[in-house]
Amino acid sequence: MSNKFCSLAKKTFAFTLAETLIVIGVIGIVSALTLPNLNSSTGEKEKVAKVQKLYQNIQDAFGCAVAVYGPYEEWFVEITDNKLKSKRAGERITEFMKTSKVCGLNTGEGCFSTGDDNSNYTYKIITADGASMYFDASSGENGHFYMVIDIDGPNKGAAKAGVDYFHSTVSYNVSKRELETYCGSDVTSSTFIPDDRKCAFSWIIAVGNMEYLKTKEDGTCINNPEIRLDGTTFVTCK
Repeated sequence: MSNKFCSLAKKTFAFTLAETLIVIGVIGIVSALTLPNLNSSTGEKEKVAKVQKLYQNIQDAFGCAVAVYGPYEEWFVEITDNKLKSKRAGERITEFMKTSKVCGLNTGEGCFSTGDDNSNYTYKIITADGASMYFDASSGENGHFYMVIDIDGPNKGAAKAGVDYFHSTVSYNVSKRELETYCGSDVTSSTFIPDDRKCAFSWIIAVGNMEYLKTKEDGTCINNPEIRLDGTTFVTCK
């Protein structure tokens, strides 16, 4: 007998609509659980990299300024006005930096989105890559100055301490011929308090992360209470 009409039909396998919807649902749940953490980690790494780059630019510019104008503490000889001290330091340091806008001591010119824009005691700029920055050298003859950086500039970000807004006292180490950030003796507590975080900049420069955002005010890790960050032995909650 001819097998023309007797060949077995080929079976085709496929997912039902219900099965497809279940798979899509599982993928959605997994994505919801993992992507926020991934995005947060990526965002923090980008911010750390930008802070480090900005600080290196300041280091390089300061080194050039010292080479041209002499020792930092001698920049302020015969200058008694604190505003003019900031102007002198700001002009000399930023002379060797790429900027997109220089507000100087002027107020209300848009170099900052916060109240920092209204001070005529600070020398304000926007860097070429869009970060707001100011220098306060009212105590410059003592070898240090105060610095504030908003890495997102005046028109972006939340200007939140330790997240995209950083402040630090910076001093010049004569023997090493380089700048150093300074926080005093109580580095950790000043870093972990959300409304302060005045040592977050120094933490990033020294440690290279933003793990302080994952702790309670005493430095204890929120997701790992057995670890308390101290900036030396314990620098991550992982």
